[in-house]
Amino acid sequence: MTKIEVNGALLAYDEMGHGSPIVLLHAGIADRRMWREQIDALATRHRVIALDLRGYGESELPPTGFAHHDDVAALLDALDLPRAALVGCSFGGAVAIDTALAHPDRVSALALLGTAVSGHEWSEQTNDLWEILVGDVEPEDFAATAAGEVRFWVVGPERTPEQVDPGLIAFATAMDERALAAELALSAVDVAELDPPAVGRLGELSMPVLVGAGAADVPDIRQLADRIAAEAPRAVRLPDVPDAAHLLPLERPAPVNAALLDFLP
Repeated sequence: MTKIEVNGALLAYDEMGHGSPIVLLHAGIADRRMWREQIDALATRHRVIALDLRGYGESELPPTGFAHHDDVAALLDALDLPRAALVGCSFGGAVAIDTALAHPDRVSALALLGTAVSGHEWSEQTNDLWEILVGDVEPEDFAATAAGEVRFWVVGPERTPEQVDPGLIAFATAMDERALAAELALSAVDVAELDPPAVGRLGELSMPVLVGAGAADVPDIRQLADRIAAEAPRAVRLPDVPDAAHLLPLERPAPVNAALLDFLP
């Protein structure tokens, strides 16, 4: 693990390999550890940088305002990288898209796995599923909240916990408990959003874009993947990966790694 100063904060990252650079951006329920199955595989051809976004994992959270997408661009500056491909999952995918829109000359390609999109409003169906699977929990009860979120995101609405690797559930729960503490701290900091948000600007993504999702993920995520593929001019939509939910790269690394190695420049 290395730390580097970015916009006044020390951000933690892992780095491996040589070649064209790739920055891995984690889900909001996780941290850079979620890419443990990708780093070695991608490093055979690329310089791979797995980042903890500000406040998450081992990255710092100074009390000053910031934007995640500006942090990513500043990270490239700090590492003397003119451009990089961004690979994002969930919230990390939203940050990747926002970075590509705010700093289009810095992003050579986007790979988006189970991605969120800034400005997207969750459907009534997804909100109802959340109420059923998670319900009302105290925000500061990290254990209960993480259990609910892992049931919703990692298991998915179409599977039962018994159908999912218990090791994956345990690892995801540990990451999510840490991420929930990060999000509570982030709620006290001015985090700037992309304005206007990405949901109405997908047609501006001029770089190659790869979009994928797990077949067991929530419906909104699969529909967002379809929308990105339809609106981004150079987007390619992967078939949904069977028996996988929101942490697709962690749950089904083999097809994800093969797709990334085939796609990334």
